[in-house]
Amino acid sequence: MSENQKALVVHAEEAERIDLPHGGGFRLLADARHTGGALGANRLSLGEGAAGARPHFHALSTELFYVLDGVMRFTLDGGTTTVAAGGLVSVPPGTPHSFGAAPGSAADLLVVLTPGVDRFGYFRSLGRVQHGLESLDGLLSEQDRYDVHFL
Repeated sequence: MSENQKALVVHAEEAERIDLPHGGGFRLLADARHTGGALGANRLSLGEGAAGARPHFHALSTELFYVLDGVMRFTLDGGTTTVAAGGLVSVPPGTPHSFGAAPGSAADLLVVLTPGVDRFGYFRSLGRVQHGLESLDGLLSEQDRYDVHFL
């Protein structure tokens, strides 16, 4: 552990929540600045059959998904797979992917991006986009900043 890096503890009630219109939402757990750049983490809950993310890739980071509850559908580099509670998906940099709750299922997952990128601003904007309060164009202009490159 580097001199400037400290252990991080985030209690559930302390995590910022970003509600999504399908009844789910993000819980922002750790941004890169909280972990010395090592990782970023959030918990994502998706309503039944709800889309999680449209096709995109990360140029710099690996994205890890651990399914806590329900069933997720992932499209990875052109192929589609479902992953149930207890399953894990690791997506290396440059790999196109999208995801959402499988039809007929809600889902809850832990998402970790490593190395970390400060993305809390991205999730806040995404929540506003999902509620129709902001245009997706704002996020499209920030793809390099948040290392989310839409296809």
